[in-house]
Amino acid sequence: MSRTPDQIKRAAKSKKRIKTILHNGLLAVLSFFWLIPIFWLIASAFNTDRGVNIRQFFPMNWTLDNFYQLFFQTDSVANFPRWFLNTLTVAVFACIISSLFVLMVSYTMSRLRFNMRKPLMNIGVILGLFPGVLSMIAIYFILKSLGLTDSLLALIIVYSASSGLGYLVAKGFFDTIPKSLDEAARIDGATQWDVFWRIIIPLSRPIIVYTVLLAFLAPWVDFVFANIIMTSRDTNKFTVAIGLYNMLDRNLVNNYFSLFTAGAVVVSIPISVLFIFMQKFYVEGVTGGSVKG
Repeated sequence: MSRTPDQIKRAAKSKKRIKTILHNGLLAVLSFFWLIPIFWLIASAFNTDRGVNIRQFFPMNWTLDNFYQLFFQTDSVANFPRWFLNTLTVAVFACIISSLFVLMVSYTMSRLRFNMRKPLMNIGVILGLFPGVLSMIAIYFILKSLGLTDSLLALIIVYSASSGLGYLVAKGFFDTIPKSLDEAARIDGATQWDVFWRIIIPLSRPIIVYTVLLAFLAPWVDFVFANIIMTSRDTNKFTVAIGLYNMLDRNLVNNYFSLFTAGAVVVSIPISVLFIFMQKFYVEGVTGGSVKG
């Protein structure tokens, strides 16, 4: 017996509803398992026990003392305000320099035509595919020969030096801006710098936000390069990542684990706030840059 059009339509709707329920259910299960360690870390930040708590998921007693001690009761092991200032200094300067590098390289590759442009673009993309960690030994010895190890300046240089290789997405965004605007400005006597700074940059807010967020995030969360370059054990020179990791030393973890979790919560707040307020521009920058990237 053949089905009527209404029956076929209802069956299709039911099939689509079941697929949606299964799809969302799978995502909910995966999200639950993904969020378990994050919730445990946040809950541990409010625990009165100073060591690792594996007896129960939520603390028996809750307190804010860990956050107070983190900022106002520093000692030779935990000097979080200094670590936070060091990390913020490195992240801000690296962010400014990296963003300028990326935007200027992207503009050059998008708007200018010169010999070896295509080969240079290909070399940049290929070099960008190599994990940066492969170069850390060479970078360490170069910085050591220059006497720059164990300094925040070395971290700023490392995080900024290769940023121009990440030009591809921003170049794709610049490619979507009509070149007739450049040509009109050039006819009126504008220089390349005028075109870049007064015409292209004001029209590129989404890709600027995207570039700035990535440039700030890398030094803010990095541990590998910071741990290689900051060779001394002077806690006043630590970044947040090194300092928090130092708290997990087997001789310290029983007294500092709750401070470690409180520090992890605090250090995640600036990035979370940035993403919440800049999410719209971030998505526009990624999608706009992928059109011709």
